[in-house]
Amino acid sequence: MEKTEKQKMLAGELYLAEDPELVAESQRTNRLLQKYNSTIAEQQEQRQKILQELFGKVGEKTIIVPPFHCDYGSNIYAGHKLYMNYGCVILDCNIVEIGNNVLCAPYVQIYAAYHPVEPEIRLTGRELAAPVKIGNNVWIGGNAVICPGVTIGDNTTIGAGSVVVKDIPANVVAAGNPCRIIRYLSDN
Repeated sequence: MEKTEKQKMLAGELYLAEDPELVAESQRTNRLLQKYNSTIAEQQEQRQKILQELFGKVGEKTIIVPPFHCDYGSNIYAGHKLYMNYGCVILDCNIVEIGNNVLCAPYVQIYAAYHPVEPEIRLTGRELAAPVKIGNNVWIGGNAVICPGVTIGDNTTIGAGSVVVKDIPANVVAAGNPCRIIRYLSDN
């Protein structure tokens, strides 16, 4: 039996985002995001309910300040006490796992989606996606970009404006473009 485009997407294979199943999921997401992004700060309970419907998993005490944008939402698995400030984007064309106690400054971008580098493949309209994993107790500075296939270890800080193109281990401070380790945290 041939894989669906969604199965190909989640397997990291070339897929067509214009597939009717994926288009329907995207439209559902857009409706939920429109509702979410029109809420006000006093509507935290309503925001939590929308996130529970939108995400694959959402932990307790999650705060995402609108506007927020994602592709599907259903591929986002967030732990407890996630905080995302204004303007964050998650392109969840593959699984995006976010641990507990993760802080994201404004305009953090987490990309599981990408396009083939070969123009002849890219011109077919096929896309690719790779999972992203962010550990527990991570702080990501403003305007940081987390690229497809990246894992960020526990207790790590990613500096503002960083472009994370490779895995970053636990217990470090990393920054830059491309992002690199600038300090190891002590065990104290």
